[in-house]
Amino acid sequence: MAKTPLQELADHGQSVWIDYLSRPFVQDGDLAGLVEQGIKGVTSNPTIFQGAIAEGDAYDDQIREIVSGGETEPKEIFVALAADDIRDACDVLRPVHDEGGGKDGYVSLEVDPNLAHETAGTIEEAKRLHALIDKPNLFIKIPATKEGLPAIEETIAAGIPVNVTLIFSLERHRAVAEAYVRGVQRLADSGGDVSKIASVASFFVSRVDTEGDKRLDELGGHDELKGKLAIANAKLAYAQYKDVFSGEAWEALEAKGASKQRCLWASTSTKNPEYRDVIYVEELVGPDTVNTMPRATVEAVADHGEIRDSLDEDLDGARQLLEDLKAAGIDYDDVVDTLEKEGVQKFADSFKELFADIESKRDQLVAA
Repeated sequence: MAKTPLQELADHGQSVWIDYLSRPFVQDGDLAGLVEQGIKGVTSNPTIFQGAIAEGDAYDDQIREIVSGGETEPKEIFVALAADDIRDACDVLRPVHDEGGGKDGYVSLEVDPNLAHETAGTIEEAKRLHALIDKPNLFIKIPATKEGLPAIEETIAAGIPVNVTLIFSLERHRAVAEAYVRGVQRLADSGGDVSKIASVASFFVSRVDTEGDKRLDELGGHDELKGKLAIANAKLAYAQYKDVFSGEAWEALEAKGASKQRCLWASTSTKNPEYRDVIYVEELVGPDTVNTMPRATVEAVADHGEIRDSLDEDLDGARQLLEDLKAAGIDYDDVVDTLEKEGVQKFADSFKELFADIESKRDQLVAA
């Protein structure tokens, strides 16, 4: 029997995670069904939770219960709601985690994006959420801001698995990988079990093309450069990952059971309808990687994905593309800086909307 594209991705060493979470999705068996098809993890973010909690009445009874217990603060109500969903999803994925020796089977929960530029606040929240959920297959999501870097190191050193999110630039990706290595080294030096720690570096993809193409349109001409920056950027990040996780210092940690911080390709749904709907999957296949996909992308890949080892193809071409974009007047550093600022803001805005939704639900349910 022919293998499905999802099974082929697994054969190529790539894990497929789903970028979605809601209470009905977990409780009605949808997640378990996807796990049977080969899905190996779950990512969530404030925008996903905002959509899940705002829609329908799946959370109403628990909101009523929390408020009657005396908690009225929207953020704390959200944390209580999310904690239950995350724990339940962790339980569904626990066999994947245990059978794979802790490589996959993770569910991600993000620290409050309003803390993105506060190192100490991020560390404190990471530890609080980790203790609250209390599952070995929980990833705490920390954004890759400058202030996030020391928080990543500190959280890893404390033995807490981390999904580093909102990475757009090669320079920041390297800094993230190095922060992880320092954290693992500190954990080892303090007598901790480094085989229990895992991390992914969530490198955002399609948004890079959206921003790059927009700037090319403003300049006019250069159509041959459109739709290529995101994939070139990710390929160079993968080459960088192989560079950081090699050499004597890393091999010494690996001998103690440490695992590499895999590249996770995020934002892999295609935003431009002119591009193939699975382009950010097919062009980014390689060993020891993760691709987290919205459900529609998972279904598109299962239907017509063509899988090959593509991440190591034409690295010279990827480097040349950056040079060509520079020559055309595209400032790469400004593109990725803009995307990071927008990414943090987008998640903070979703949190604000989420709290407003919870407040109105809280007031309606109390009045009812």
